[in-house]
Amino acid sequence: MSWDLRFPEPIAVPHGKPLVTLHDAGDYITQLPADQHDHPAWQAAMHVLIQAADHGGPIEFARLGMVQALWPKPEPVYRAASKEPKWRNTYRLARDR
Repeated sequence: MSWDLRFPEPIAVPHGKPLVTLHDAGDYITQLPADQHDHPAWQAAMHVLIQAADHGGPIEFARLGMVQALWPKPEPVYRAASKEPKWRNTYRLARDR
C-alpha cells in the first residue's frame, strides 16, 4: 500500500486546504502542537492512517479517525431540572395529615 492513496472524499480542516491523501493527513498530524498531538483522538487517527498506508487497512477507517479527531463531540452536560423528582406527589395522604 502507499501513503499516496486518496480518501473517498476530501476532509475539510478548520484552517487550510482539505486533506486529500493519507500523506496529507499524516503531515497535518505531525505539524500539530505537542499537547494536541499527544491527545488520544489524534493518536488513534495516526494509528489508523498507518494501518491503511502500510498494512492495507481500510482507508475509510483512516478517514473516520481524522474526522473524529478534527471535529470531536462536545462533552454532555447534565442539569437537574429541579431538586424534587417529577414523579413525587406534592399532596399528602389523609392518613399522613
